[in-house]
Amino acid sequence: MAARAEEAVGKDGFAVKRVRAGDIRHVTALDERVTGLAKPTYWQDIFERYGRRRLQERQFLVAEPDTPNSSVPILGFIIGEVRAWEFGSAPCGWVFALSVEPKARQRGVGHALFEAISREFRTLGVTKMRTMVARDNRLHLLFFRGEGMMAGPYLQLEKEVD
Repeated sequence: MAARAEEAVGKDGFAVKRVRAGDIRHVTALDERVTGLAKPTYWQDIFERYGRRRLQERQFLVAEPDTPNSSVPILGFIIGEVRAWEFGSAPCGWVFALSVEPKARQRGVGHALFEAISREFRTLGVTKMRTMVARDNRLHLLFFRGEGMMAGPYLQLEKEVD
């Protein structure tokens, strides 16, 4: 890991690194600013699962400013993992969370996070990445399309559980 995400320094005043325990309160605060929902227990659990265990195939990366004492300690985060054989799929990288500080958007933070997780997946021999986006989430849809992602071979189906 030392030669990959740990050293992925952006040219625009931020660095992409693996999440650390002290980052979780900032991830939680960023998520609350973006979604309007406070979920500290959820984010602590995600850190335990994706920031501490099976780190070879799980990625929890954060973008932080190069300048110490920044008013915004975390500019963004991305989380994903390699999953294999679900629904007949060969191993592929799944991105299931991405968020960028609203004040830091349009500075390449999301792109840097996406590229960093892509490098991690490539290192593991993965040749495909997948994610799911809500149909009405135009921001995420445009971002992922801009990164070259398009509709894949699977359809998501759902039903109300009575």
